[in-house]
Amino acid sequence: MPTPFPASIPVSKRLPDFPWDKLVAFKEKASAHPDGLVDLSVGTPVDSTPAVVQKALRDAADSPGYPTTIGTPAVRQAAIDWLARNHGVSGLGLENVLPVIGSKELIGSLPLHLGVGQGDLVAYPELAYPTYEVSAALVGADTVATDSLVALGPRAPKILWINSPSNPSGRVLPVEHLRKTVEWARERGTLLVSDECYIECAWEASPVSILHPDVCGGSYEGILAVHSLSKRSNLAGYRCAFVAGDAAVLGEVLAVRKNLGLQMPGPQQVAMVTALGDDQHAKEQHARYAARRTKLKAALESAGFRIDHSEASLYLWSTRHDEDCWDTVGWLAERGILAAPGDFYGRAGSQHVRIAFTATDERIDAAVARLAV
Repeated sequence: MPTPFPASIPVSKRLPDFPWDKLVAFKEKASAHPDGLVDLSVGTPVDSTPAVVQKALRDAADSPGYPTTIGTPAVRQAAIDWLARNHGVSGLGLENVLPVIGSKELIGSLPLHLGVGQGDLVAYPELAYPTYEVSAALVGADTVATDSLVALGPRAPKILWINSPSNPSGRVLPVEHLRKTVEWARERGTLLVSDECYIECAWEASPVSILHPDVCGGSYEGILAVHSLSKRSNLAGYRCAFVAGDAAVLGEVLAVRKNLGLQMPGPQQVAMVTALGDDQHAKEQHARYAARRTKLKAALESAGFRIDHSEASLYLWSTRHDEDCWDTVGWLAERGILAAPGDFYGRAGSQHVRIAFTATDERIDAAVARLAV
């Protein structure tokens, strides 16, 4: 019987292995701890979605009609107001913002939406969120992981991803570096996309958006910034995010997404307006994470770990005597703690582990106690 699919290589075979599948055995070992598993391998929120946002969602539950891909004027204006109020971004119009169904979906599909394909180049940091590579592999583009623009040589990428604050390292790029990167990309016609999903998770630095006038010179030409409410507002389950920047690029992305029916549900758009308009809950969540970070950082350092970067984001980029990351994952698993090996994020992470402090207070305290033994 002939196969219902073409004989070419299946799309899934173009993609890297899903990293977390490699952690199964270590999770089983850690779960065998008498006091149970402390899972610090994924930065998923565990605290309640803010009550004000839950109420907004309930009040908008009667939503019989189709939403629009472009989003309501209210949700786009809320994003504009939030960027202006909290991050000094000025001059955005409604045409400069597009709501998306979680930032990972946008990142994973952006090269496809923009017609990037075989023979094109996509570049991203040496330590990087794996979805940058996945998005390029999906369309058959070439990839390079580098922090050096000089290393790219004469070949100009179609898309250059930057990520500040960084996942996994928590590194924050200074304004001067961001400005030079914008200039470099514009000179070469490269679309520069800044993943800023952790911009409000800062501890020892002040992250700046690529859309800030000190960086972009007041022009959004050739640049996009991706933002998410998953971390700031505990909305990971709502899939609320947005992308802002170059109106012409967003217009093309919108035209494709309309044909694909990629629409944020109406009730979520209403909830997103409320979440972006309320800073108090974000300050309270920031304080919770700060307390957990302080406890866990001290415990790791007392146990012989060195914490590198980690001035922002929701992770502690940690190394134990510069040993192989998988040896460290095993050492932690013996104590019932699960961490993500650094090589999930590139070869440059082979001596580090990413340790999230997004667990409950009780589980963070359990990890602290186990590290002291």
